[in-house]
Amino acid sequence: MEAWRKEVQASIDKALQSDEDEEEYEEGFFLAMVGAVVEELGGEAQVRRKPGGSTIGRQNIFRDREAYHHLLYQDYFAENPVYGPVQFRRRFRMRRELFVGIMDAVANFDPWFVQGVDAVGRLGLSTLQKCTASLRMLAYGLPADACDEYCRLGESTASECMKRFVKAVRGCFESTYLRHPTREDFELQMATNEARGFPGMFGSLDCMHWIWKNCPVAWQGQFQDKDKNRSIILEAIADQSLWIWHAFFGLPGGNNDINVLDRSPLVSNILRGEGRDLRFEVNGHVYPRFYLLADGIYPPWSCFVQPIHEPIGEMKEHYTKCQEGARKDVERAFGVLQARFEIIKNPVRQWDLGTIEDIMMACIILHNMIIEDEKGLSLEPFADWGLPVERVRHPLSFRELQSGFKDLENVEAHFALRKDLMEHLWRVKGGLQI
Repeated sequence: MEAWRKEVQASIDKALQSDEDEEEYEEGFFLAMVGAVVEELGGEAQVRRKPGGSTIGRQNIFRDREAYHHLLYQDYFAENPVYGPVQFRRRFRMRRELFVGIMDAVANFDPWFVQGVDAVGRLGLSTLQKCTASLRMLAYGLPADACDEYCRLGESTASECMKRFVKAVRGCFESTYLRHPTREDFELQMATNEARGFPGMFGSLDCMHWIWKNCPVAWQGQFQDKDKNRSIILEAIADQSLWIWHAFFGLPGGNNDINVLDRSPLVSNILRGEGRDLRFEVNGHVYPRFYLLADGIYPPWSCFVQPIHEPIGEMKEHYTKCQEGARKDVERAFGVLQARFEIIKNPVRQWDLGTIEDIMMACIILHNMIIEDEKGLSLEPFADWGLPVERVRHPLSFRELQSGFKDLENVEAHFALRKDLMEHLWRVKGGLQI
């Protein structure tokens, strides 16, 4: 330190003696200022380290990931596992065969999930550990560091793993398990619902709010719902088997169901002819298009069937009871979705809206896959999963849009259909027609 002071003082003296040389004077003044700063810091130059990289004193955890991969395999995936199919179904929310198929598809979609080798030849985290940790975070709503004890993933690795997992699930299976219904799907659902007393019905429509705990301050005004919570809205259509056919997610919680419907692709799909020419007959009258059951907030359009707000008379009371009972399909779907994936039931802790959308859509896709698997349908071959369904979308002219909206917003057709359904249900019950 004494040598430093002598060097600074010599520079200052040299600058004062050669004041005609402007460069030497500036250099001496600069060194003098540095010397003053060093004196102020107590004689020690303190340098601020850049964030990231190795940190002195940081604990280097030896997680022994190879041994814990072997334990995880013996617990659930061995020929004679420690925990049987019942425990696996309860903890993974699906059968083992389905999970293995999803794991293979995700690894083929994103090479990040494939087990690698580091510079010293040591095996990295296995595909089994990464997919198990991701599914546990979705199923139980666990924080990222909660997977460390069993799956041996650090907090940052588990968080990255879950984000990549939901993106891979969407990339592999969205075109198959969130596809637009085909004509065969429409006919099957309409025949199923006709047996329930609602000929021509395709499904039930409603919205659900997902509370956003870490909503940015700049967005909290528009994402605040009627309960003063920050939330994001999901619009969905579900059938009796709880299969979700339509999912539109991402609008702020300040919107209501009507505002969401204005932005939803549901209306544009109907205008483009989805479900057109699927005629059905009820109470002696023929109608050209399917309909959805909805609650009273939705507009009286020809594609919606609402309950009666204040039913007077036995026939109207019976109709409202049947309509509200059948419309609970979508409510049940929301409940089962939240029960299977606790991350949706709990307030979301993510910051990025795109990641939140990936999580919601991935959970819906997995939900539909579980429903298909539990129906006993064939899941082979796994290589066919994720293949896009070919759909030809022709642009609509202005006249077609104008004519389509006129038919869609036909209030007279809405009330005529509701009256025919009311009389049909009353006749099915065996009462007298009023």
